[in-house]
Amino acid sequence: MLWTLFGLFLSAFGAATLLPLQSEAVLLGLLYEGSYAPIWLISIASLGNILGSCVNWYLGLKIEHYKDKKWFPVSATQLEKAQHTYAKYGFWSLLLSWVPIIGDPITLIAGLMKEHFARFVLMVSLAKIGRYLFIYFVYTWV
Repeated sequence: MLWTLFGLFLSAFGAATLLPLQSEAVLLGLLYEGSYAPIWLISIASLGNILGSCVNWYLGLKIEHYKDKKWFPVSATQLEKAQHTYAKYGFWSLLLSWVPIIGDPITLIAGLMKEHFARFVLMVSLAKIGRYLFIYFVYTWV
């Protein structure tokens, strides 16, 4: 029973990193099963997803140290473009951290841009919790 909740946490954590995982399906499956209170499922998924984004933020803090390495997967031009975009929209762009494909890189760039951690956590928490609440309300509505 506890392993199921741990699996939800891991799927949400992994989905928030640059790994191609989906936690929404796991959450919906557990909601459908009905063995757990929705507030627990939403809380655990949100915590895992927020912590995964914090890993991205930390990696962003350290990424510039490696940008000149041959194996570095992003060109200097792409990195500068991402920095420029984040500088243009600022921490408000973190409200899009829930969006597939673009959300994870936004959290990484926030670390690169040395976004204040408390503000980062606040904005990411609003986005991630909001997404899971939306999924829950759509699930109960359908």
